Amino acid sequence: MAAAAPAPAPAPKPPTPRGRRPQRPAKPRRRLHAPRCLPDPATSKPLANPNRLLSLLSAVPDWADAIKERRVRDRRPLYDHAAWRNHRSSRRHLRHLLSSLSSRVVLSLLPPVSAFTAFAAAVAAYNTLLPAHALTASPLPYQLTAPALALLLVFRTEASYARFDEGRKAWLRVLAAAADLAGMVMHPRPHPHSGARAHSDDEPVRRALLNYILAFPVALKCHIICGSDIKKDLQGLLAEDDLDVVLASKHQPRCIIEFISQSLQMLDLDEQKRGIMESKLSCFVQGISVCEQLIGIPIPLSYTRLTSRFLVLWHLTLPIILWDECKWIVVPATFISAASLFCIEEVGVLIEEPFPMLALDAMCKQLHDGMKDMMAVQNSVHTQLIAKTRGHGGSRYPENGWPRSKREEAKID
Repeated sequence: MAAAAPAPAPAPKPPTPRGRRPQRPAKPRRRLHAPRCLPDPATSKPLANPNRLLSLLSAVPDWADAIKERRVRDRRPLYDHAAWRNHRSSRRHLRHLLSSLSSRVVLSLLPPVSAFTAFAAAVAAYNTLLPAHALTASPLPYQLTAPALALLLVFRTEASYARFDEGRKAWLRVLAAAADLAGMVMHPRPHPHSGARAHSDDEPVRRALLNYILAFPVALKCHIICGSDIKKDLQGLLAEDDLDVVLASKHQPRCIIEFISQSLQMLDLDEQKRGIMESKLSCFVQGISVCEQLIGIPIPLSYTRLTSRFLVLWHLTLPIILWDECKWIVVPATFISAASLFCIEEVGVLIEEPFPMLALDAMCKQLHDGMKDMMAVQNSVHTQLIAKTRGHGGSRYPENGWPRSKREEAKID
């Protein structure tokens, strides 16, 4: 048998230049499709929705949540004498009843209350059609667990109101510190070693410092309330260059505190007054800390979930418990019970985040208007007092009921 011919040697590869890699054969380029927010109407095809029933069931909760979130962003006014008179009116009960359909609390209760009422109607229909296999149970477990549910709702609402009250007090401290600091800036006490020229040189810094102080509550409000337009709110208070620096900062309230601190260092003040004014900044820092804690740390979630689960299981079994005694009355009874108890729980959830419930915009505007009025009357009051002092030579004013001399004082004694 003849030996097989040797295979031909492979052709030598051309030398590759140093520093270059051998080129590989080009692969067919794949077309990348960038994700689109909306489908292209020319190429997209209508896809069948397998969860159409689920989408229909979630339409009502989504609608209720949208209304509730839109109402949360509404600005709330401060009460005046007319508002308090209307608040304690004897016709308030009728007014509150007629406005139930426009209440965001009632609208937010529409999905769960409707679901439990429909479930009660289904249980009643089943028990009517199949009385031999009716779903019934003893009411004794409800009598034993009713106090526990009441305590859960009471503690939940009390904890939420405690957070609301803490947020309100934190804001009152911030506004009081801002008003005190602005008053000290508007009424400067001249330094004993500085003259009137130094005071006139400080005037631009004082005006800018006053604007920084008034801008801090606004920046803090925008920092803790979602959807606030800080650029629009601060546009009339800060200069354009200062506003650009604040907007570029990641934490706008602390940036404004830095503006205030450095402006205080530039003023010609005695050390005692400077220390008092700088101590007011600690109220600002404390207010930021309290507000951020209230926003970032809710009531323990285990407590919230326990209350919600307890309410759901209570109303799912309520028609079964009441069927023997109430028959078809279990439907309105379930409706009334769900509307009442879930309303209490919903109020606790709403006030758990305190700042959308407070009239923060009205508070900031009240502070701004008060300081603006003080600046308007400051010069006129000072001029009037100087004129009275010079006109009477420093003596007592007889038109105010004070004696003119010590002899008259002795007669009075």
